[in-house]
Amino acid sequence: MKLLAIDCAASLCAACVYDAGAATELGRKVLDLGKGHAEHLMAVIEAALKAGGIGYRELGAVAVSIGPGSFTGLRVGVSTARGLALALKIPAIGVTTLEALAAEAANAFPGRAVLAALDAGREEIHAALFDKALVLTYGPAVATLSEATAMAVNASAILAGTAAPQIAAAAGNSFDFGPVSATADIATYARLAAAKGPGEKPKPLYLRGADAKPQAGFILPRQDRRDHGPKGKQS
Repeated sequence: MKLLAIDCAASLCAACVYDAGAATELGRKVLDLGKGHAEHLMAVIEAALKAGGIGYRELGAVAVSIGPGSFTGLRVGVSTARGLALALKIPAIGVTTLEALAAEAANAFPGRAVLAALDAGREEIHAALFDKALVLTYGPAVATLSEATAMAVNASAILAGTAAPQIAAAAGNSFDFGPVSATADIATYARLAAAKGPGEKPKPLYLRGADAKPQAGFILPRQDRRDHGPKGKQS
């Protein structure tokens, strides 16, 4: 089976084509955008397909990173994956950023527990703990720095994700590190999705609401023009 994987969870807009039977990446395209995933994702997908030498109709599944990550980027990636899956009548498979980061850490340090942790701001961490067999034992959930630090120390875990340096500093211990980025390599998503197989339709993993919300008390009360003249004087 040939699989398309896409990732818009962080600053990258990435896609790759993966041959699950041969466990080989066939082609990829990765842009470091920061923002603007919606405008570029389809072109990135088409470039990856061209690099892999295949067309849409040859795909057997679509994999997508479902977060935690950028609120807007996740919506773009997941909606695109589901749209392609529907049009091509193939499954869409979701993979979390935390399990992808943990998989890369476990590949570097096999047989060790892994804490994948992303700095979520507001003194919060998005965390997931995996045991030595890479089975999820905690999360994904929002944790405080002290909670994440306690988990890392108790499990003697490998640290991965953007919050890894914070956790190590808070613990005052030396830890082994996997990737300390906000997302994993695009081929990791493809490999994990191929192993996972079809399941529930992917949806964005939001561990908390969007940052952009109306602020209470920020909207001025509406004035009735019938009560006031042009300079605020009563008519």
